[in-house]
Amino acid sequence: MQPLDRRQFHLLGAALASTGAWRASATPATLATPAAATREGASEQAAPAARKRVAFVVGDHEYSSERTLPLFAAEYGRAFGHDTIVLRSFPDHHAEEDIPGLEWLEQCDAAVFYLRWRRLPPAQLARIESFLASGKGVIGLRTTTHAFNYPSGHASERWNAFGQFAFGAPPGWGAGGHTHYGHSSRTKVELFEGAADHELLRGVAPFEARSWLYHVVPDHPSPGATRLLAGTSIAPEHQPAAVNPVAWIWTNQWKGRAFFTTLGHPEDFRHAAMQRLLANGISWSMGLAVPEAWNGPWAIDVPYRGATR
Repeated sequence: MQPLDRRQFHLLGAALASTGAWRASATPATLATPAAATREGASEQAAPAARKRVAFVVGDHEYSSERTLPLFAAEYGRAFGHDTIVLRSFPDHHAEEDIPGLEWLEQCDAAVFYLRWRRLPPAQLARIESFLASGKGVIGLRTTTHAFNYPSGHASERWNAFGQFAFGAPPGWGAGGHTHYGHSSRTKVELFEGAADHELLRGVAPFEARSWLYHVVPDHPSPGATRLLAGTSIAPEHQPAAVNPVAWIWTNQWKGRAFFTTLGHPEDFRHAAMQRLLANGISWSMGLAVPEAWNGPWAIDVPYRGATR
């Protein structure tokens, strides 16, 4: 057997940290063939019909998503009986041009994206585009409004608007006045009037988020979206500070169920409400009934890193 190079080792680590069928088949021989690997894993560990597969695609310079989401994914998989895998930027969160393992998306029922200013090669973008075109569930967090950052005139420039065409979010940082109210501020999160009975908010109570409020109105979320949670800036660094949606659902052009939240600071994940919101959003995106109960809150305690780019 040939020794693994750094990139193969990175992907093997993702597979070994995954749950269920993927972990059962996490060997160097199967890393390049996710479809075969999943079939082998499923044959070794029979899964109930309701068992789903969820990918977490992460890469940001600021909010430590490469630490919070693996913790969340492991707890979510154990709590709800689904298989999860985390696909991270290589070789680390600073890297903007490579997320190994995106071919595994074809095996998934939903994908959670927490990205910031990536510049992936066309072959990897094609994996994401194929997943979107399948009409499966998509979930986005915070900086995924500006997931990609290709220069003007680049062949992949349209991906700078990923937040808009996948989630009904602003089409990139600064577009349509998309900004925030300052790093020292916080956000008061409340339910939108009339949203309390929506199943996605089951078990989600108002709370104070460490995330500084993202400004997305008046143009976003896109027409047809259902606004679930409203955010009010606490001690904003500049005025006026408008009330902004911080969580919504939408149906994208491929008929995929899309859930988006502009929350996602690592300290937000310490709140049961944030954990439940994301867990509910994933279940909803796959067309599953949102469970009445859960086993949280989970121990997710990751410090804020600060922007490194």
